Amino acid sequence: MVFKRRDKLPVWTAVGRALWPRGGWVRAFEYVRHRVRRLPDTPEKIARGIFAGVATTFSPFFGMHFLIAWIIARIMRGNVLAALLSTFFGNPLTYVPIAAISLETGHILLGRRPRQGVDASLGAKFAGAWHDLWHNFVSLFTGQPPDWHRLAIFYHEVFFPFMIGGIIPGIIAGAIAYYLSVPVIRAYQNRRRKALRGKLGQLRKKPAAPPDTGPSAS
Repeated sequence: MVFKRRDKLPVWTAVGRALWPRGGWVRAFEYVRHRVRRLPDTPEKIARGIFAGVATTFSPFFGMHFLIAWIIARIMRGNVLAALLSTFFGNPLTYVPIAAISLETGHILLGRRPRQGVDASLGAKFAGAWHDLWHNFVSLFTGQPPDWHRLAIFYHEVFFPFMIGGIIPGIIAGAIAYYLSVPVIRAYQNRRRKALRGKLGQLRKKPAAPPDTGPSAS
């Protein structure tokens, strides 16, 4: 497998690496960019994969971004590996502005503002949704009545606006990534082909080794 490690990391180490990779996010970004540029495909097909990966990060379906990016890349006939690598655009440094833009756009498109009150903050809505999920799971064994109030608030004021509002900025960000990627990837591939042709030319010009005329030759 492409992304499988030989040594399995402890759970907390894996979580820490997900939030802050070894070497920092700049080094991680450079690694992803290097891998994407070296993909053996046309610049347009790789860029379509990048579009799919970047656009996917504006969706609220966290944990399913790989699957969504794969589906979009297949529909667009883009490079699937480029799509998977480009979901890196969504990371702990960008998720906050992505969520803010998507939520604001969603509320504008839906023509409503989030209801103010005790659950006004985004953190409180997430906490309330998890509280309801846990409470309803426990109620399966305790016989307590389920409570969907906080989860309904989360769906109507966070998840649904996020899902609707992420479409337009996701397409815009993906399109920008596409048009920026095509010339960069094409230039990189041209330089690489030129360097390979130069190396092959040097190997052809290299004189052949003279035949062995020593005593052992006879």
